[in-house]
Amino acid sequence: MAESTKARFRVVVLASQKGGAGKTTLAAHLAVAAEAAGAGPAVLIDTDPQGSLSAWWNVRQADTPALAPATVAELPKKLAELAQAGFALAVVDTPPAITEAIRAVVGAADMVLIPTRPSPHDLRAVGSTVELVSQAGKPFAFVVTQAKPNTRLTVQAVTALSAHGVVCPAIVHDRVDFAASMIDGRTVIETEAKGKSAAEMAELWAFVQARMTESTKTRKAG
Repeated sequence: MAESTKARFRVVVLASQKGGAGKTTLAAHLAVAAEAAGAGPAVLIDTDPQGSLSAWWNVRQADTPALAPATVAELPKKLAELAQAGFALAVVDTPPAITEAIRAVVGAADMVLIPTRPSPHDLRAVGSTVELVSQAGKPFAFVVTQAKPNTRLTVQAVTALSAHGVVCPAIVHDRVDFAASMIDGRTVIETEAKGKSAAEMAELWAFVQARMTESTKTRKAG
């Protein structure tokens, strides 16, 4: 039983050297989207000392996803415990830094998402994150966040990122509902389930789930 439980447990890590790219917002939304899609139970892990994800969860009224506090040093043990407890997915938020501690977090991932705003400064900053993830041999994908609708800069950003790796087809646009939902411990999936932002999050989760399944099949085939 323990082996089958462990086999289906997946870890998604949000990592980016650049602060303000939306890691915490994506982490919360991904976990809720996974639960809504029947891919739970999901658990959030906040390794960022700022504790933004934990603060969001503490004002949340819904019981899911769960929150499991853990330092970077405690993470391997905590993940093993969560797998044994029957969780299907862990979504890990990280601080905006490239350190040995972040390297350890990435090493525990089944999938790494690198949120990136479509700005020249953000695009220049992705190199160190990509290098770290590549060295760890982990599958990763870029997620373009805070994009303005119908702008050339977003198209250019997707093109530039594609030269370094896979870019998620779900572009996360800059909308007020994302920030508003995070204030009271909810997500756009819950505040406006049929809105464009909720559709983006559902598409993002479907992409992540498909990539992790594909990666698992590739490893087994090898």
